[in-house]
Formats: sequence, structure tokens, C-alpha cells
Amino acid sequence: MLLAIDVGNSNIVIGVLEGEEILYKGRLHTNIKATTDEYAIKLSAFLQLHGVLDKIDGAVIASVVPPLIRTLRKAVKLVTNTDALVVGPGIKTGLSIQIDDPSQLGADMVVGAVAAKEKYPCPILIFDLGTATTGSVLDKNGNFIGCIITAGVKTSLSALASGTALLPQIEISAPKKVIGTNSIDSLRSGAVIGTAAMIDGLIDRFEEEIGGEATVVITGGLGNQIAKNCKHDIHLSPNLLLDGLKIIYDKNKE
Repeated sequence: MLLAIDVGNSNIVIGVLEGEEILYKGRLHTNIKATTDEYAIKLSAFLQLHGVLDKIDGAVIASVVPPLIRTLRKAVKLVTNTDALVVGPGIKTGLSIQIDDPSQLGADMVVGAVAAKEKYPCPILIFDLGTATTGSVLDKNGNFIGCIITAGVKTSLSALASGTALLPQIEISAPKKVIGTNSIDSLRSGAVIGTAAMIDGLIDRFEEEIGGEATVVITGGLGNQIAKNCKHDIHLSPNLLLDGLKIIYDKNKE
């Protein structure tokens, strides 16, 4: 069984895979100050909970939080006695990255693009809705040609609540109508409908630049809420990054 770990700025997604199937999936809060032992305890508890602690024979990590890579790699070794593969320079991905400096591309966008290229017809637009909202573009040949990065939904709402006197933190869900008639519904409309409208607009502009229609994929923690409020046809893929980690692990295992 493969232990796949996707380290984001807010959450760490853990997956246990056997073959192409994701058997178990969980989330940990990303804590840059946590020690190897603390992460080892959490990983061990997760694997024991599902009865697979002694069945892990491989591991792969992608992280956008560089200080945690060494910590988690040591934790995985401690718990499973496995040397985790880390997505980064020198790793086989099968992805041609055609941007100014390929080393600047986040591991999460690499992994998502690898999975999308494997699962969907090109060209592809991939929107990952996490701490940041990213939009990646694969051309008709499956080359990664660029992206956009903007503040994530929760990040924007947190900044708004902390920077204003009267606007509260809210649960992120779509209101019944776009035009809000109270503060809560107005915030929800801005967060959910506003983000969906932004994605719809970006799809139009991306397709204009690449010269044709593209497959659109949405992933990330808020993907479902946003995708169902978009006007374009969307492929919702909540496990895209875990799938990509498995593909990359298999490419390098040999």
C-alpha cells in the first residue's frame, strides 16, 4: 500500500492507496512548528485507525511548505520504515513545464497537472481551491504553459473579517440568490458566487488565449461549493492530487 501526503498551507491531506483505489483519506492541520515525533504520532494514529500501519510499503510527499518536508519524511520513516519520495527537482513526472523558471512551480500544481493530463483530454484548465486559488493551463499537447494565483476563498474572508469592524466570519455556502439582503448572505454571495464568476471569466480568457475550448477541472477543499455555481461544464475531482502522487510514485518506482 502507498501512503500519499499532500502538504498545503492550511491542511495536510493523507491518502492510503492500493492500486488505483484510494482506500482511506484524512486531513491534518498544517503546523510548521510541529516536531517529527508529533507528526509521527498523528500518522501512526491515522494508519492504526484504519488497520494498515504494517501494510505501507511505499510513500510519496508533495509540499508547498518547504520546512515541513524533512520533518514529514523523517516521520514517515519512523512510522513505516519507508523512505518517502519527495516531489521536486530531479523527479520523473512526465510533465513538460514551459514557464520562465520551472523551479518556481509549486509541487501541488505539478502533481495536479500530472493527474489531470492522465485522466482528461487536453487542453486542460485546472482550478485548485485552497488557501490560494490557482488556475493552471495545459495546452493541447499536455504542456504546462502557465497559471494564475490569487487569494483563496477562506483567506479573503479572513482578511475581510479581521480588517473590518462589522463583517463577521461566516460558513462558506452559497446563498439562495446572488443579491444579498443581509450581511451574511451578501458575504456568502461574494465568496461563493463571486469566486465561481471569477472562474467562469478566467475560463473564457484562458480559452481565448489558447485558441479553443478546454476541459475544466476543479479540485481542492472548496471545489464542490464553487463548481456547482459555475456556468461552464466542470469536472469535479476532489482526489486529483492524491491521484497525481500515485502516478508520480509509479513513474519513479522503477
